[in-house]
This record gives sequence, C-alpha cells and structure tokens, in this order.
Amino acid sequence: MKKILVFLADGFEEIEALSVVDVLRRAGLKCDLCSIKDEYVRGTHDIIVKSDCRIDDVNQDDYDAIVLPGGLPGADNLLDKRVKEMALKFNNEGKIVAAICAAPQTLEAFGLLDDKKCTSYPGFIKGRDKVNYLEDQIVVVDKNIITSRGPATALEFAFKILEELGYTEKAKTIKEEMLVNFYVDHIK
Repeated sequence: MKKILVFLADGFEEIEALSVVDVLRRAGLKCDLCSIKDEYVRGTHDIIVKSDCRIDDVNQDDYDAIVLPGGLPGADNLLDKRVKEMALKFNNEGKIVAAICAAPQTLEAFGLLDDKKCTSYPGFIKGRDKVNYLEDQIVVVDKNIITSRGPATALEFAFKILEELGYTEKAKTIKEEMLVNFYVDHIK
C-alpha cells in the first residue's frame, strides 16, 4: 500500500489539504497529515486540524509521496529546512512531490521547478525565469512533480496524485462514487 504525507503548517488551505487526504484514504491508501510544528494546526480559515504525526517523528523512507497544500501564510510557513530536505530527497529519488495553489512557490524556492512545467494560484510563480508556467491547466505533471491551481482544483489535484501513484482505475471509480463526473457534466 502506498503512503503519502500531507504537510500542515499554520495558515494552510483546508480544502486543498483535506480533499487530498479524503480522496487518497477513499482509495485505501495510507495518508498522514504531518505537522511541521504542533499536533494541532490552524488553517487559513481558522479550522483547527489534529495532525497524525509531526515531521520530526516520521521516517521519510516509509512514504511514496509528499503533498504541500497552499494557503497563506501556510505555503510561506512550509519554507522550512526539514520540508526542503524531504522535498529534495523525494525529487532525487523520483518520488512524487505535489503542491497546489501558493505552495508551488515553495517548490520553486527549493529549486524543484527549474525548467519544469508547472502551475499555481494566479500570480504566485507566473513570470519566474526558471519555470515553464502553464496558466490554462488545472493540474500539471512534469515527471514526478505535480502542481495545481487552487481550492477549486483540489479534487482534480487529488485524483491526479492517485493516478500518478498507479491507481488510475481507482481514481475513476472514486470520481463516479463522489459524483464528480455528474457535477462536471452539469456545469458545462
């Protein structure tokens, strides 16, 4: 079973973090909410979430992917030496490193988006010299790096992570069960 670590820092965007956890757990994967500080973490909309673990207590070799939710100041608070070390290690090992909304700027600061196709919340990394920014995409995958736009794209981001972990059929099934396809067909 694949294991995923979703980082939480004060000011994280609740929809982006919890949607990913929800979808991955529906798929039967182990998905841990990992605080970079305290056991309880306050989101950007004052929702307090209890983490499953803290960054100093995890064995990063046990995980197959890491996810950085956006939100402010959450994405800025992820500019942490331990998060950087783990993101660089995962990238070097070809493991999935995923970021949404404002968090791709965190990956960019770590040097992980150099010469990569990526996206983010409007205005966060567009125009940076070293990235190939795609503003017309919901989710962008470049090798093992996955980026997405923002709260409204959180479910598609979660499904793409699931697919990139090798669970494409499971992603299709969960989309149907969650009525995602029904909803998308009706808003067109």
